[in-house]
Amino acid sequence: MFRLAKAVCLLVLLTTFGSVWANTGVAFVHGTGKQTNALADYWTSDMVNSVRQGLPNQANYVVINCDFEQYMWDSQAAGCLAGQLHSFITSRNITDLVVLTHSNGGNVMRWIMSNPTWDSRYPTVINSIRWVNALAPSSLGTPLADAVMSGNIFEASLGWLLGYQSDAVRMQQTSWMQYYNSTWLLGTSGRPSLPKGFWNVVGSDVHAAIWNGASYCGGYQYQVGLAITQAWLNSCSDGFLECSSQNGAGSLWFYDYQRTQSGRKLSHHQSRRDCFNLDVILRNDI
Repeated sequence: MFRLAKAVCLLVLLTTFGSVWANTGVAFVHGTGKQTNALADYWTSDMVNSVRQGLPNQANYVVINCDFEQYMWDSQAAGCLAGQLHSFITSRNITDLVVLTHSNGGNVMRWIMSNPTWDSRYPTVINSIRWVNALAPSSLGTPLADAVMSGNIFEASLGWLLGYQSDAVRMQQTSWMQYYNSTWLLGTSGRPSLPKGFWNVVGSDVHAAIWNGASYCGGYQYQVGLAITQAWLNSCSDGFLECSSQNGAGSLWFYDYQRTQSGRKLSHHQSRRDCFNLDVILRNDI
């Protein structure tokens, strides 16, 4: 059903605007953290270079570098994202933008899409978007943010994943995201729809057994850490986010095992890596 719905959306877009006239681009939007080289430090060149092969012009891509340790509406977060997307769109005449977000990047992107009058650059960005492919978005927050903000033992052990008690972590507490989703953000249950599609890829488990080859994609040490934090979450989770949070806004595209190679499940770290054919799935979607 989710594949059919997305195919229908694309057909409507092509019928309305005409594929001949589209100049397609792709943007990679990182998650929580202050990035200065997200290509190397967050996505890896293997992931980005594989995905952009789906573009008619493989040079039409941008990797965002912003400070997502701030609240999503902050000038260093949504303002920075809007500025880099706007520059990319206008400098390369992009008329058909596919946005790939990961984790908290989905919240920052959803802020822009939900508040078009907040910044003069927002309408240009929104109008250019075909859809957003949200990889493990933290749309409903995570209990791990609650744990970090309470200052318990996970504050130190989650430093590599969340950062520490930053505004972005504070924002991703479950009660805080509940408030934002009911007021400032669109796309959740009971709220108006987002102006463009927001399609979720949901990671549902963590492979961390030393004998399991799937445990090593993206780095075994990260899998071990996520397996520990998964104990704080529901059984359906990627070690950082519960499945319900990942599919809390927009529309389901697929659960990992429904489309990945051999039905593999994606941890939160692996959903930003070229693991189990994820890169090819995203490439083909462009």
